[in-house]
Amino acid sequence: MTCSGLASSQRVKATIASFQYCLEELEVERNRYKWLFENALHGIFQASLSGKLRAANPALAAMLDDSSVVHTLERCARFDALFVNASTGQQLRDLLLAQGHVTGQTTWLQGASGHQVPVAITLIRKPAELAGDEDLIEGFVADITERERARQHLETLNAHLEARVADRTQALERLNEELRSARDAAEFANQSKDRYLAAASHDLLQPMNAARLLVASLQERLTNSDNLALIESVQNSLEGAEAILSDLLDISRLDHGQVQPQLRHFKLDDILSNLADEFTPVAQRKGLTLRYVPSHQAVTSDPYLLSRIVRNFLANACRYTHRGGICLGVRRHGDDSLAVQVVDSGIGIPESDYRLIFREFHQLNATRARDRQGVGLGLAIVERISQRLEHPLSVRSAPGQGSCFAVTVPRASGISFSQAPAPSAPLSADDEFEGLRVLILDNEPTILQGMALLLTEWKISCDTALDVDTAKACQEAPDMLLVDLHLDDHMTGLEAIRQLRQHWHDPHLPAAILSADRSDHWQRRLRHAGVPQLNKPVRPGKLRALLRSLLNG
Repeated sequence: MTCSGLASSQRVKATIASFQYCLEELEVERNRYKWLFENALHGIFQASLSGKLRAANPALAAMLDDSSVVHTLERCARFDALFVNASTGQQLRDLLLAQGHVTGQTTWLQGASGHQVPVAITLIRKPAELAGDEDLIEGFVADITERERARQHLETLNAHLEARVADRTQALERLNEELRSARDAAEFANQSKDRYLAAASHDLLQPMNAARLLVASLQERLTNSDNLALIESVQNSLEGAEAILSDLLDISRLDHGQVQPQLRHFKLDDILSNLADEFTPVAQRKGLTLRYVPSHQAVTSDPYLLSRIVRNFLANACRYTHRGGICLGVRRHGDDSLAVQVVDSGIGIPESDYRLIFREFHQLNATRARDRQGVGLGLAIVERISQRLEHPLSVRSAPGQGSCFAVTVPRASGISFSQAPAPSAPLSADDEFEGLRVLILDNEPTILQGMALLLTEWKISCDTALDVDTAKACQEAPDMLLVDLHLDDHMTGLEAIRQLRQHWHDPHLPAAILSADRSDHWQRRLRHAGVPQLNKPVRPGKLRALLRSLLNG
């Protein structure tokens, strides 16, 4: 053998040895992949693009409840038979051809026992040059039963939660509707209560007004001390009943926001002098002196509401002072405000009880029925009014040393004041109204009778009328008009005054309204019309003050 032949034989042997080594390596690799294929935790299968299922691993057979891989290949000879819905196989093949792979697609496989298995499937296309005779589909399947159960459980929980939320929402809506109904019912009840209080107060105050006028007239006529004492007791009882009705009506209106302040500039003396005139007889009947220190300062407030505060101060001072006197006056309070004060020499109040006296239905030192006066609403009303006006209150007192109640009012800036002229010598109570002619217009005959009797005692000539037509028939024009607010046939006192002024061709004929209606609506209308109002039941002292005011213009 030549050298070249020997070299060629050695090269062939080396090539065969290398080829055998490669075959052995391929066998090892094939066995390794076979082992992985057969022992993988996830299902693996292989199918042709034409649709034939060619191979499956034991994990897939177990997943589908097949007894063996052979059983799986027999039961699912076609790739489409793996799926619950046969069209799913075709859809996945189309998607694979379009994209080259399918990753994590969720679907349902059909198990041998009829149950359905939720899976996440990944498909890879293996071309013919790698696969052999044709393109293959290699699939990897993960059982997501637990995940699906969790999803379904979560959906169930969500549905349950949504149902509970819906139920709770409906329950809340029903509750809200019930609350709205209850609120509406409560508001209607409050409105009904307010209407009832207003109507009842008006209806009760009307006959009480007549009774007080008749009693006052009788009081003017009697001289026997025993009879006077009896009449005074009747008068006091009527005053107590009136105070209770007025307080109940006022506290209701204040609590429901029906009192709206009408602020304006005015001189304090315009209201304080009238209050002094009103309470001087009250103090005198108890053997007290009431001193008023006139003030010509101007303030910004609601004159009616401020009068209500000071009137309560004076009423309490007269009520709880048994000897000595009461002083009504004004002090400066800083540069921009004034303090209207009522000072008395009464029983006094411990400092620890200052806040208690402003509570509703609370009266100090009134544990026995005979010690109680009113229902304890006066200072509660005062506090509410002061809050509406934003006028601070103050109290100074000590047991046995009297009290000082004050309300602080802003001064009216930029308004000039003139000193009031020195008063002329006052006429006596018996002749100050002598020669005065007054027309009284009211649709209650008993009120007309009581007013006429009382004014006649004051030497006033009276004409009375139940309606405007009767008033126009009077022979002589009056010097002033006293007119009820609500007359018959829906006629108002303002309209009656307008017609009577026109009838007597006197647009400035002095006139006042007497009424038990204390609503803000009518108070605003009367203030706008410039017609003063006197509340029923009419008190003689306040009536005198009104007549003086009308006479003085």
